[in-house]
Amino acid sequence: MTELEKSRMQDMIRRLNQASEAYYGGRDETMSNFEWDALFDELSRLEAETGVVLPDSPTQKVSTAAEENIAGAKEPHEFPALSLAKTKSVEELCAWAGEREIWLSWKLDGLTLVLSYDEGRLTRILTRGNGSVGSNITFMKDALRGFPTKIDYRGHLVVRGEATISYPEFERINASITDPDQRFANPRNLAAGTLALDAKSLPEVRERNVVFNAFTLVYTQEEIVSWGARMDRLDALGFTTVDRERCDARTLPEAVERWTRRVDTGEMPIPVDGLVICYDDTDYAATGSVTGHHATRAGLAFKWADKVADTTLRQIEWSCGATTITPVAIFDPVPLEGTTVSRASLVNLSEMDRLGLGGEGTRIQVIKANKIIPKVIGVTQAVGNYSLPERCPACEKPVRVQESASGARTLHCDNPACPAKDLKKFERFVSKSGADIDGLSTETLRDFVGCGFVHSFADLYRLADHAEEIQKLEGFGQKSCENLLASVERSRTHTDAVHFLTALCIPQIGSDAAKRLIGAYGWPGFARELEQDTDFSAVDGLGPERSAAIRGWYRQESNRRVFEELTRLMTIPAAEPSAKAEGSCAGLIFVITGEVHHFSNRDAFKAYVEANGGKVTGSVSKKTDYLVNNDPASTSAKNNKARELGIPILSEDEFIARFGS
Repeated sequence: MTELEKSRMQDMIRRLNQASEAYYGGRDETMSNFEWDALFDELSRLEAETGVVLPDSPTQKVSTAAEENIAGAKEPHEFPALSLAKTKSVEELCAWAGEREIWLSWKLDGLTLVLSYDEGRLTRILTRGNGSVGSNITFMKDALRGFPTKIDYRGHLVVRGEATISYPEFERINASITDPDQRFANPRNLAAGTLALDAKSLPEVRERNVVFNAFTLVYTQEEIVSWGARMDRLDALGFTTVDRERCDARTLPEAVERWTRRVDTGEMPIPVDGLVICYDDTDYAATGSVTGHHATRAGLAFKWADKVADTTLRQIEWSCGATTITPVAIFDPVPLEGTTVSRASLVNLSEMDRLGLGGEGTRIQVIKANKIIPKVIGVTQAVGNYSLPERCPACEKPVRVQESASGARTLHCDNPACPAKDLKKFERFVSKSGADIDGLSTETLRDFVGCGFVHSFADLYRLADHAEEIQKLEGFGQKSCENLLASVERSRTHTDAVHFLTALCIPQIGSDAAKRLIGAYGWPGFARELEQDTDFSAVDGLGPERSAAIRGWYRQESNRRVFEELTRLMTIPAAEPSAKAEGSCAGLIFVITGEVHHFSNRDAFKAYVEANGGKVTGSVSKKTDYLVNNDPASTSAKNNKARELGIPILSEDEFIARFGS
C-alpha cells in the first residue's frame, strides 16, 4: 500500500466516524446517507484492493456511538448481534435470494435490543452495543412498549428487534422542548437518548412511547425452522412485530417497488432507512459464514439509492435561528422523489467550503436524503464566490464567524434581543395548543420577524398596524391578510387560561401542567399567585422542579413585562379552581386502548373520565385501576400487562354500566 493510499484511507475513516458520531450523538448531520454510503463503498474497495484494513475502520465494526451514554452493566450477548451486508441493487437482492423462498420486511431506523425469556418471564434486555457486548437495561421493561413481560412459553427464548419512536411522537416531544438547542435531531437520536436515561427517569421513558418491533426470533427450544412461522409465533405471544411479506426472486422487484412507494407517500409512521430480505429456511440461513461483522446468509439489507438532480443556484438565503445563522441554497426547482424541491440547507460555512460552492449561477447537485430531506451534495461548476452577510438578517446587528473545536465554521448573531432567536417560541405561541392563531406558519412568522413586524408575543396582536405592508408580501393579498387578522382577533378574545399559559413558553410547562395549575388556582387566581411568588410544588403532578421553573421565569423582568402586556391586550375568560375530585370515577386511574363505539373517540372518553374525577394514562402500571378495551380477550401488550398485574379489563359497555352517570 502506498503512502498516498494510506493517507486517503485515514482521511475517509476519520470523516466517516465523525459523521457517524454526529448523527448518532444528536448533533447536526455532517453528511447525507448518500455521501456516507459513497465514501464507505470507496473505503471498502480500497481495503479490498490493498488487502489492508486500518484501525477504527467503520467497515469492521458495529457503530456504538448511539450507545455511548447508555448506562447499565455491560454483558456479553448469548448470540452475536451482527449487522447485515447492504446493497442498493434490486438485481443483487434477487441474486442473493436465488431459488429460495424469502421474506421482505422493513429496515427500521432505531436501536436494536435483544430480549431473553426463561420460564415464561422476561429476564434480560440488552442493547446491541458492539454486537458482542451490550448494556443491560432490563430495569426499563415496564417503561417500553411492544413486548410482554410474561409469555405462554416455559422454555428459553431470545428475540431481537428495533426500539423506535414514531414521527408523530418525535414531533410531539420536540414541540414540548422550548429550548431549540435541546431538541433532538431525529427519531433515532431521540430513541437513543431515551434509552440512555436512568431508573429515576422511567416516567419520562414511558411518556416517550418507545416501541419494540421484533424482527427475528433468534432462539427457541421449539422446532420452528420457518422464519415466517417464527414471526407468527411472536405475534401469538403478544409481541409487536415488523411488517413482512413472503416472496421469491421472481416477485421481489415488484414488492420492493410497492414497499418503496409506501415510504415515498409518507405512509410509514415509523422511521425506516431501507428494506431487509431473509431466507425462510432458518437452518439454511445459519450455515453462512461471518465476514467482518456481517453474517453472509442472515439477511441482506437494501438501501435506496438517492436520486440526484442537477440544477442552478440562484441565491443563498441566510436564516437566523436560536444560535446560528444557517445558509440555505435557493435553486431552480427540480422534481425529486415525488415532490418539487427548490431550497435546501447548506448546514454551515465549512460545508459550503467543502462543496466548493460559488455564487449565483453555480451548477449544483441535489438529493432528498432518505427520501425526505433536500440536500446539496456537490458542485459541478462554480461561478464566482459566495459572500457572507455583514449583518444579521433579522436584527441588522453585526455577525461573526465562529470555529468549533472540531473545525466547523458557523455564522452567529450575538444580539441577545434578536427576535429570530425566539422563532420557535413564536411557533409555540401561535400553535393550536397555545393561542391558536391560524395562518401563521413558520415561514410567515420568519417573514414577519425579518420585516420587523414582530419582536414580542404582544406584537402578534398588533399586526393590523402593518396590514398594508403584509398585503404586499409574497403569498399575501387583501383577502388572505384579512383572514389572518380575523384569526388574530379570535385568538385575542377567545384564548382560555390553559392555552394562554401553554403559549407563554415557560420552561417545563406544557398543556398538562397548565391544566393542573389553572385547575388548582383558576384565573385570574393563578396570575395573583405568580405576583406573590407562590410555591406551586404542592399542585398534583407538578413538583419542586417545575415550580422553580415557573417562579424563575416570572422573576425575570422581561418575562413579567410580556405577561402583563399580554393580559392587557387579551381577554382571558375567568375560570374557577376545579373542585376536589368528585364523580363516578373519582380517584381512579384508567388506561383506554383499542377502538371505542359509545364515545366519539378516545379523547371524548378521556374527557368523560376526567370530568367525573378520574385520570387517564397511556400505559398500564401498578397504579392503574382499570384497563378499558372492547377486546378483553386480546393478547396485546397492555392486556397482557393488566393480566400480569391483576388489573381488571373492562369493555366499554361494562365501563358505562359501572361508571356511567
